[in-house]
Amino acid sequence: MSRPRAGLDVGPTNTDAVLVDAAGHVLTAAKVSSVPGDPVASVTAALDALGAPDVAQVAIGLRGAASAIARRSGLCRVAVLRIGGPATRAVRPLFGWPADLLAAVHAGTAIVDGGGGLDPEDRSPLDRDAVARFAGQVAERAEAVAVTGVFAPLDGDQEREAAEIVRAELGPLPVSLSADLGTLGLLERENTTVLDAALSRHARDTVARLSTALPGAAVFVTRGDGTLMSLEHLARHPGLSLGSGPASALRGAGLLTGLTHAVVADVGASRIRVGALADGFPEEAAHGAEIGGVPVAFRMPDLIQVPIGAAPGSPGSPAPAELAELAEAVDRLQPAADRLPLVVVGGGAAAVPDGLSGVGDVRHPPHGRVAGAIGAIGSPVGGQAERIVRLDDRSRDAGALDEILEEARASAVRAGADPRAIEIVETHRAPLAYLPGSFVRVRVRAAGPPAPLAPPPPKGLRNDR
Repeated sequence: MSRPRAGLDVGPTNTDAVLVDAAGHVLTAAKVSSVPGDPVASVTAALDALGAPDVAQVAIGLRGAASAIARRSGLCRVAVLRIGGPATRAVRPLFGWPADLLAAVHAGTAIVDGGGGLDPEDRSPLDRDAVARFAGQVAERAEAVAVTGVFAPLDGDQEREAAEIVRAELGPLPVSLSADLGTLGLLERENTTVLDAALSRHARDTVARLSTALPGAAVFVTRGDGTLMSLEHLARHPGLSLGSGPASALRGAGLLTGLTHAVVADVGASRIRVGALADGFPEEAAHGAEIGGVPVAFRMPDLIQVPIGAAPGSPGSPAPAELAELAEAVDRLQPAADRLPLVVVGGGAAAVPDGLSGVGDVRHPPHGRVAGAIGAIGSPVGGQAERIVRLDDRSRDAGALDEILEEARASAVRAGADPRAIEIVETHRAPLAYLPGSFVRVRVRAAGPPAPLAPPPPKGLRNDR
């Protein structure tokens, strides 16, 4: 008999957990109080409540990264290096950041000459000496480094070159590269890279403790686009976990109802988060998101939040005015042509009536109270790739698309997907009218099941030759 799998969603108040069989059927579910400030202890307590000491795979939704940024605690001090020269000096790095967050992460900034372009001939040479000087200047205070180059998502060679120089000067500090994280917009991508670097210590500690607590299971964590990643990938790119809690709830709502397109309301103790599912994945914020008061380019769900006040009755029960606000939020997320059903999940889901005014189809699925945990264990491992492509001729266009498809598959493998079962789940093209010539932005999403955990070597055999 195959070992079961477990999904968990660690929230600030409660940790939800489910145990599923090989076919994904729920065997048991539990909701336990979270251990304040200790997500790993919350995970082990929830697994104990499930009576599941031996599981093959664990998928966990963690909110610790967002909490660390919100509290301005546990963050690394980051040296911020921008590669772009005079053309990028109009707005300095970290401009507009809240003062308390800036104080928590700032270890120095510099802008050096260099940067790629839409074509190879547009590239400016990297000022290697300036990179080395900056590394020397921040050596005593930097705990991590963020490197952002102009057009790095198209050509990340100079970011990698700068990272090599930084490591030669500073040793094995965590270095985050913007080409691995964001899209073309320079400032949002730079902010994304800085927050990713700032979360390095938090992620490293979490990964180490989860590995120790769950030694016999393949452990994955959720990410903000509704997919999973391995612990090793979390350690490399901790910022990808931001927004994963709402994403898991949206995914869980879809899995519990069989719907791939729906509006979802996740009802918590103090707020209702309303988002939309499109093709089974969270609808992402069209114009980027904001974390800790900073605009970023992380891929996260587009959400409308409805606060729940001190209504009569039990805590977390929305008042009539708040239910009206919820109905308005649902209406705002409806597509122009069709009316999508509303799926209500979360610990306070029962407080939302089936006859919600103005919403024709309201669904309360079984196990909806633990939808985040369902979404975690039911999600694939994901990878994405994005590029700007010049459409010179059909053959070049086809070749460029093949390269992007392969990049997306490789991204999923790096995140922990089984390379034998990866599928392309989305290909999106958007024309870029503001660039000279015929350019399109091509975005590809790949996904596949988690790679199986390698079995341990038989007892008595050694592999140390």
